[in-house]
Amino acid sequence: MWPRRDGQQPEVTLVEAVLFDRDGTLVRDVPYNGDPTAVEPMPGARAALDRLRRAGLRLGVVTNQSGVARGILTPTQVDAVNARIERILGPFDTWQVCPHDDADRCGCRKPAPGLIQAAAEALGTHPSRCVVVGDIGRDMAAAGAAGSVGLLVPTDVTRLEEVAAAPAVAPTLGAAVDWILARQRLHVPPKIRHGRHVLAVRTDSAGDVLLTGPAIRALAATASRVTMICGPRGYGAARLLPGVDELVEWRTPWIDPTPGQVVPSEVYGLIDTVAALGVDEAVVFTSFHQSPLPFALMLRLAGVQRISAISPDYPGALLDIRHRLPDGLPEPERALSLAAAAGYRLPAGDDGRLRVVLPERDAEPAGGFVVVHPGASVPARACPPERSRRIVQAIAASGRQVLVTGGPQERELTRYVAGDIARDLGGRTPLDELAGLLSRASCLVSGNTGPAHLAAAVGTPVVSLFAPTVPFGQWGPYRVPHVRLGDPLAACRDSRATTCPVPGHPCLSTVDPERVVAAVELLERRSS
Repeated sequence: MWPRRDGQQPEVTLVEAVLFDRDGTLVRDVPYNGDPTAVEPMPGARAALDRLRRAGLRLGVVTNQSGVARGILTPTQVDAVNARIERILGPFDTWQVCPHDDADRCGCRKPAPGLIQAAAEALGTHPSRCVVVGDIGRDMAAAGAAGSVGLLVPTDVTRLEEVAAAPAVAPTLGAAVDWILARQRLHVPPKIRHGRHVLAVRTDSAGDVLLTGPAIRALAATASRVTMICGPRGYGAARLLPGVDELVEWRTPWIDPTPGQVVPSEVYGLIDTVAALGVDEAVVFTSFHQSPLPFALMLRLAGVQRISAISPDYPGALLDIRHRLPDGLPEPERALSLAAAAGYRLPAGDDGRLRVVLPERDAEPAGGFVVVHPGASVPARACPPERSRRIVQAIAASGRQVLVTGGPQERELTRYVAGDIARDLGGRTPLDELAGLLSRASCLVSGNTGPAHLAAAVGTPVVSLFAPTVPFGQWGPYRVPHVRLGDPLAACRDSRATTCPVPGHPCLSTVDPERVVAAVELLERRSS
């Protein structure tokens, strides 16, 4: 880890370095510019950079300069332009330049992740603790492949599909800095609320529970005990989370995708259970489209004295901490923000990534295979079976071993997708065993569903076949190398649909299997 400018060793934070594209982001894009006098900074660039420097963040530049390979520029000219930029915008801690063209098939030319990896290494940090700021899709794709957070600042040349596909978008460099500093503030050493019995509530699916994991660890850092209420769909994931001392399973009728009636005796039973636990306070975690107030009412009736939640609705006396938060945060950071508002922060040394406790079992099969998970928690997020089958065939034809996974109710699907060329593990991998399997895989090919977040929790790269029914920046693979495929401008965008509203499911049925193979190759090269 790099030393701070004041010579002190910093705490690990969500953001340690910010890496900028050069042309179109820091300075006006002058094609193949070799003339230092033609350098013109983007509006507000110096002020934005100085704010990051004052916050103690390291800065770098990651830039493609194919004019060198094409004979239009010399390395000396590139260096002269970069020196002029530093004189205008101030010092950068690392410059990483790719002099190649696409035909060279190097590992550094964006959208490959090499420049970002090299910059992180030069700064003594990890790509997952870097934010990459750029103006086009290549910048965002490189950030994803490296496991960094991408932040797009569009210009007139940015295409609509690039804006739609970006994990986060800011209108200006100044707004980008606001967003970065808001993320950095989520992670400071614990200061208050020691020794309390805390009740955490997250009653959604396995993926939602996994995304809440860093916030649970923040609670556990200073609490004497953490009890977690989860639903049947998330119970298996909650069992894998570090920091949970006790689990209470309760089906939540107003959140369950197939809700039944609210049964008074079941509600009173949960109230009695919580009252008997003797908790000091509760933190209610929900998705952005859910209200925490029904649970808050039950907790009040159970005698819980302090309750925190994110709520756009007027809570009356139901909440002690009604938290507001920056827009566009990934779900794990949304939960961390609530935990911080309640007084709980991640401890020093915890980098805030997803994490699970792996089972102690023999590693079978051996590593190096690709896992394809064709199912999803809702149909709108699943790749069509025929397309998934073709993807498996293409990956196998590239010489890779393929394993197909799915839940007990997906055995027919996995049998069809695997065919006679892949190993069918449908219904044979409970969540803890799937975690171990994914930890040995070279990558996972999956839609936006729980296994994608489980892969992120064990550090396995993800080829994300992402249906845009929910925002990618909130629900995509978190801080793990990934490639996003699928149509980001599909008509279902931001609809939160559970069943695809467009005939033919075009956002995923059009995914080219050869592009999936290329994404697997990129992620394998990155992780080698």
